[in-house]
Amino acid sequence: MNTLDKISHETMVFMRGKYKLDEIGDGKDELKFKQGSKTILTIYIREDRFTFLIIYGKKERECYELQKENFSQYIYDYYDNAKTYHDGKWMFIDVTTMEQLEEVKKLIQIKKRPNRKPFPKEGAIYSQCGQRCDLCVHYVGTTEEQRAMMIEHLDKMWGNSDWSMRCEGCYSMNCYCKDDPCNAKGCAPTKGLKECKECVEFPCIRATSADYRSMIHTEVHYADEITWGMLPYVPWQYEL
Repeated sequence: MNTLDKISHETMVFMRGKYKLDEIGDGKDELKFKQGSKTILTIYIREDRFTFLIIYGKKERECYELQKENFSQYIYDYYDNAKTYHDGKWMFIDVTTMEQLEEVKKLIQIKKRPNRKPFPKEGAIYSQCGQRCDLCVHYVGTTEEQRAMMIEHLDKMWGNSDWSMRCEGCYSMNCYCKDDPCNAKGCAPTKGLKECKECVEFPCIRATSADYRSMIHTEVHYADEITWGMLPYVPWQYEL
């Protein structure tokens, strides 16, 4: 991945791992993260950068001032030059490096505290590439009631309607891909490894069937679609 791809991926891993929010894209170049009618963050997709719009009300500005020394001159300049309207200070921050993104993450957490509750780890069953088998719609141990709930969100997330395949997990003799290895099982042996998680590049966007969608987008997906249609199928993201 190039730097912009890394920024895109890390942004979505952070936002989905820390927050349970609706993702409202305009189908062109804009993605909003919303809780009800309140917008927490807007991202604009540009050819050579991403522009993050964060609006600080009075309380957020006071909070920022208390920890201002934790930010760089780059952020100081955006903050000081941002215009203040009736609904707050509008900061349009261009992000082209991972270092800038790390600072923007701190600004986002001032805007809103993380609100995602991690899935319970009791009884967790992991795949070789870090997915949660026990939270997968295909896993044989999933109850039909749970599966029906998942399918409602999976249909919307993936545009698929056939979830009938069943699997006992990566380490089972009845893994669905035992005869036709998935990306993770196919890649690891070529590097002399037993499994994907041993690789120095892990987690890698090529390893799973879902992580390629952990990128800034312009689609519309609601919070429960992300929770049940995305997070169980990407490495570690649900535990952030």
